[in-house]
Amino acid sequence: MKWNAWGDPQAARPLSDGIKALLKQALGVEGPAAPDLDIADVRVRPSALTDADRNALQGAVGAPFCRVDDSSRLLRSGGKSTLDLLRRKDTGVQDAPDAVLFPADENDVAEILRVCGERRIAVVPFGGGTSVVGGLDPERGDFAAVISLDLRRLDALHSLDEVSGEAELGAGVTGPRAEELLGARGFSLGHFPQSFQFATIGGFAATRSSGQDSAGYGRFDDMVRGLRVVTPAGVLDLGRAPASAAGPDLRQLMLGSEGVFGIITSVRVRVHPVSRSTRYEAWSFPDFGTGADALRAVVQTGTGPTVIRLSDEVETGVNLATTESIGEQSITGGCLAITVFEGSPAHTESRHAETAALLRSRGATSLGEAAARNWEHGRFGAPYLRDSLLSAGALCETLETATTWAGVPALKAAVTAALTESLGQALVMCHISHVYPTGASLYFTVVAAQQGDPIEQWRRAKAAASDAMVRTGATITHHHAVGADHRPWMQAEIGDLGVDVLRAVKARLDPAGILNPGKLIP
Repeated sequence: MKWNAWGDPQAARPLSDGIKALLKQALGVEGPAAPDLDIADVRVRPSALTDADRNALQGAVGAPFCRVDDSSRLLRSGGKSTLDLLRRKDTGVQDAPDAVLFPADENDVAEILRVCGERRIAVVPFGGGTSVVGGLDPERGDFAAVISLDLRRLDALHSLDEVSGEAELGAGVTGPRAEELLGARGFSLGHFPQSFQFATIGGFAATRSSGQDSAGYGRFDDMVRGLRVVTPAGVLDLGRAPASAAGPDLRQLMLGSEGVFGIITSVRVRVHPVSRSTRYEAWSFPDFGTGADALRAVVQTGTGPTVIRLSDEVETGVNLATTESIGEQSITGGCLAITVFEGSPAHTESRHAETAALLRSRGATSLGEAAARNWEHGRFGAPYLRDSLLSAGALCETLETATTWAGVPALKAAVTAALTESLGQALVMCHISHVYPTGASLYFTVVAAQQGDPIEQWRRAKAAASDAMVRTGATITHHHAVGADHRPWMQAEIGDLGVDVLRAVKARLDPAGILNPGKLIP
């Protein structure tokens, strides 16, 4: 990915006339922000590794796979949050890991951890670089140096059990590569988060990722059947059977651990045959409350859509839901819902028919296939729009959370009010992105004019929104993970004793504390 923006530079999205008019009229955005820097002009903090450190690390992984050049380091200087991208406009000295290492296998990983433990060097695991919560910040903590451990060489399909429907993939396999490897054998993982094009299997597991097809295939942690984790204390090989009563499920301790307990090197996942039929339909609801009630009825009845999501009136009104004509005239005056069904032809048709009947009975009007197909076509493109908005002088970022169905109205109102009060003139959009029988995830997108120091401006807004989530009993994060950004709210999420449990696990698996300092654990 580009060092100071999301994804492939060739896929950048210029702002349409409709968006430009919206920014000026509704938000008072007048002109471009601080210019982007060329990577050649960036001043990078010099590597803190000594010659002895560098020689030891090269001995662990091989000299070609231990890089200390500024470009390699800068490309792994963090993730892709709005704060990350704003910091990369800094004309001063920018921070970066002191080296980038590329292990080939578990033995390399173990040896790197041994060297780093002995030499007091922090280690930040790196997959696709898509974190939006500060999960990849090169924090040194009390250590003299920090390295980025890039897992891209762990990129193989190790095995595929076609009878059981399980596949073991290396942690460095990206989303598209996983679909390519499995698709060649007639299978699919079906995990499509917005980061799909760049994020990795190991990253999905380490952050408890949830894809846009979660209504049909579940979250990534639902898909995991086993995983291997290299820790400074040894290797964990977890998960033997589809289900077990052999004590607490230690897989769940590693899922969502964000690299602070160990390095996930391979993951065994549930897979399914490639779907033979896909059915699309978009719907309009008169208001968000009616639409949310309909989605609740669908998931509690169990009619089985693969994708079901609902945009509120604001998001529908600016056409952010489909990303095809953002800022242009809305296709509906109400709230847009998207449904997609995959499977065998008969199963697809039966589930579609039952869902459609239920949605109609709850106030939905069919809009046909076009809007749903447009959403699928553009569903990975929204982060590119954020890049263009930031360059134009707008502040743009996303937040996500989850709560019970009964708590959805209060949560939506509280977060919207917190963002509006903090930012002043702001456009706050929301959609239900993932559904469960007892609740749903709310995904917010906010756009405002950059004012003063945009980094501090967003930090204040983020804190206000996070406080609102905690106050209304929601989770601080549904699928973006904790990282550094959500860490201040972890104590409220899990309590003092919960924090002590995490610290105890950290002390046992990583006694020197070298793994991803400053993340997850308060």
